[in-house]
Amino acid sequence: MEATTVPESKQAAPPPRLRERYNSELAEQLTSKFGYRNRMEVPTLVKITLNMGVGEAKTSTPALEAATEQLATIAGQQPNVRRARRSIANFKLREGMPVGVAVTLRGARMWEFLDRLITIAIPRIRDFRGLNSRSFDGRGNYTIGVREQLIFPEIDYDSIDEVRGLDVTITTTAKTDEEAFELLLGLGMPYAQEGRPGAESEEAGAEEEHRKEEARERAEAEAAALEQLKAENPDAYAKPVREEEEEGEEGEGGEAGEGSEEPAAESDNDEEKSD
Repeated sequence: MEATTVPESKQAAPPPRLRERYNSELAEQLTSKFGYRNRMEVPTLVKITLNMGVGEAKTSTPALEAATEQLATIAGQQPNVRRARRSIANFKLREGMPVGVAVTLRGARMWEFLDRLITIAIPRIRDFRGLNSRSFDGRGNYTIGVREQLIFPEIDYDSIDEVRGLDVTITTTAKTDEEAFELLLGLGMPYAQEGRPGAESEEAGAEEEHRKEEARERAEAEAAALEQLKAENPDAYAKPVREEEEEGEEGEGGEAGEGSEEPAAESDNDEEKSD
């Protein structure tokens, strides 16, 4: 029998390498660090949501179509149109008007997009100094703000009509920001050193101790300087005697003397009466 060959277009795609790395290495590292007792407790990715706001979409249909096409090229999936939930007169916005496009990635497509984001797109950001480590929402989810869609190589520079930004939200099963941070850091997210979850409390404690030590040293230096000034010029720091106190002491002594003479006069008068 002749072996049948499968066309290249119908061959199964290779598994995402980032997911393979998570299953083989990262899951064990997280388990040993946080002490998980069950494999299901290890945090993992749930979905990645891409949201691109298009303010001029309410009056310009071509702008909405261009944004939809660009986001579909970036994500590899057709996005949905987001519409206004309520009317706002100040923005000339009515309920139901299109305001942007969004797409949600799951499964293998999610892992592939995160791989492209980490290895290709983020290094193309101008003046890049690391991702903000404080952009977690407190429940293990992380959001990245991209100012230009041009960082994705799928976008042709000459074909775009306007530079647009988008938000990338990574949703995980982590219960805390520290666990989510370690998960994404292990996957290769280039975070900045400042503001990392788990290190803020240690840094705050060290800063507080440093401030207390500086205040203690400052107080000791001021006390030593004051003692030195007292030793050099003791008259200037001697406690002065108030004149009012001295006059008060003399006045009290005089009144006591006058009072002592009065009983003697009364005794003379008594003798004259008896005679």
